[in-house]
Amino acid sequence: MPPHVGPPVVGAPPHAGPPPVADQAAVPAPPPGQPPLAPPAAPRKKRGALIAAIALVVVLVLCVGGGVIAFLTLRNVETGEGAKEPAVAVDEFLTAVYKERDAAKAATLVCASARDDDKIAAKVAEVQKYASTYQNPRFRWTTPKVENQTGDRATVTTKVTMTTTDEKVADQDLRVTVVRKTGWWVCEVA
Repeated sequence: MPPHVGPPVVGAPPHAGPPPVADQAAVPAPPPGQPPLAPPAAPRKKRGALIAAIALVVVLVLCVGGGVIAFLTLRNVETGEGAKEPAVAVDEFLTAVYKERDAAKAATLVCASARDDDKIAAKVAEVQKYASTYQNPRFRWTTPKVENQTGDRATVTTKVTMTTTDEKVADQDLRVTVVRKTGWWVCEVA
């Protein structure tokens, strides 16, 4: 590098380097022998609003998530006590459907996972319509018999018979699956 030609810069040490650029013009030059000063930090943005927004989002996510979990957990909870025995659960269900023709009562005897008020009401309406086509129909069934029981699940069988005053008879074999939660509940009829 060629030697510096021209008048010396006043107050600048020899070989001080290039003159300051526009951004560094406001930074005072350090005294000789000290390291140069860093440019002033940019003013800090207010982070309080950002932190509050993040906290609000976290709280909302936790509340909504908790509500969804509670809904999913509690929607399959049985309301009531259920029957004391699998055969009793089936007998009460058949009474509600075939003798009382009460869809609301039948629904209270069905396990929560299979409870569909519309389907139960449709089945009771089907029995009612079937019964209305015959003279004074009467429904009865054999004593429900537990065919298989393992833990909290049992299969119960029975035969439903409809008789009329004009001596018509119809039979239907039923296989009913019941489960025990707070008692025994009908879950499937086949």
